[in-house]
Amino acid sequence: MSSTTGDEHSIGIYLKIWLLLFVLSTCSYLVDFFGAQGYLRWSLIIIFMLLKAGFIVAIFMHLSWERLTLKYVLLLPPIAILVLISMMAIEGDYTNLSRHIFFDR
Repeated sequence: MSSTTGDEHSIGIYLKIWLLLFVLSTCSYLVDFFGAQGYLRWSLIIIFMLLKAGFIVAIFMHLSWERLTLKYVLLLPPIAILVLISMMAIEGDYTNLSRHIFFDR
């Protein structure tokens, strides 16, 4: 089906994204190969995971060609949830530290 409205995308972009996903997957495996530990390990794995998920959603699910409002509807709730989870984790650490300071005498 030929389209004159620009709905078709070249195969080149898909091949480039496949290559990029392969490189990002290799980097995430190299994190374990080189034996990174602690926060560095988990930070790198999460960064690579989010990058791969972002490219998959943007290109293969065609989100990068959608309207801005649809992008906001799909992306803002997960970002808000991540912010709230981060705030709860900080509050939980503070509460745990306060309990150890005041009740472990």
